[in-house]
Amino acid sequence: MRTVELLPDATTDLAVRRAWRHLAAAGMPSQEAHTHPTNRPHLTLATADALPGATREDVAAALGDLPVGLCLDGLLRFTGRTYVLAWAVRPDPELLRLHTAVWRALTGLPGTGGTNPLHAPGRWVPHITLGRSRRPAWSLTDGELLPAGVRGPVRGRLTGARSYDSATRTTEALLVP
Repeated sequence: MRTVELLPDATTDLAVRRAWRHLAAAGMPSQEAHTHPTNRPHLTLATADALPGATREDVAAALGDLPVGLCLDGLLRFTGRTYVLAWAVRPDPELLRLHTAVWRALTGLPGTGGTNPLHAPGRWVPHITLGRSRRPAWSLTDGELLPAGVRGPVRGRLTGARSYDSATRTTEALLVP
């Protein structure tokens, strides 16, 4: 599987990492505990089975509108095989246009294999993951789950893009800030 991910500016990256540390210090599941070198705050736009050269070029062209604004506001909880706590990204029209352009690039040429329908325009729930668990783990209120000083909307920019390859567990820059 290959991802298309947007990367936040340095200040927003630090705010997310601060939230990770806060959760870890409280003994709750946090991305802070995920120590693989590729782990960093990101916003996943889409996934595909493969990212062949022509598609990669189209995706890179779609990413040409970066940087775009980023607003983190409120927490989301996803349930299923894995429980996820995430910081909600409130998408503005610019981010939604970028997402749609990337989705079209991934689905417009043969060779990408399947795409995850949860990332399709209209179904995509933009977020930055704060923690994952095999069981429900975040029973505190949203205000208690985020550190003081980052509880209100956090505004920043999405400035770069990368792709994660789950087979090799490596990343590749798609657009360098």
